[in-house]
Amino acid sequence: MKQIKLPISDKESASLNAGDIISLSGIIYTARDAAHKRICEALAKGEPAPLNLDGAVIYYCGPTPAREGEIIGSCGPTTSARMDDYAPALIEHGAKIMIGKGKRSQAVTDAMVRFGGLYLVAVGGAGALMKSYVKTCTPVAYPDLGCEAVYRLEVENMELIVGTDSRGKTVLK
Repeated sequence: MKQIKLPISDKESASLNAGDIISLSGIIYTARDAAHKRICEALAKGEPAPLNLDGAVIYYCGPTPAREGEIIGSCGPTTSARMDDYAPALIEHGAKIMIGKGKRSQAVTDAMVRFGGLYLVAVGGAGALMKSYVKTCTPVAYPDLGCEAVYRLEVENMELIVGTDSRGKTVLK
């Protein structure tokens, strides 16, 4: 298993292959379709995104509220295809890695190849496991979206599979 510390370098990103199992540590951001739509609307108006997209890792997740004494509630991946209309714009603006479940559109794969991005796959149905990797959780933007707001997560040793590498090779059919 390859250990990846964020931010990831272009050289390290290019060294990963579809099917590699990795352990990811560092800062990632949650965002689902409602947040993606707002971020893309802001970018289209020439406004800044509510997070620095340069090298950003975006986890397609809507964490549930944390129970007392916990950092975060369940935080499993959601279906990535719901972000496919927005992902190419975020990749073009600097997002480097996306984490979710399921296949991606050709437009997303093309953007990853063009800008050197990666798509990492998390195990669906494992929200309790995924929360065990989270060390901090801080709200960032769009609190009115509830669990679909943007959160900044610090993760440690989050186990993922490279679903699509920066050359467009994929294990997802």
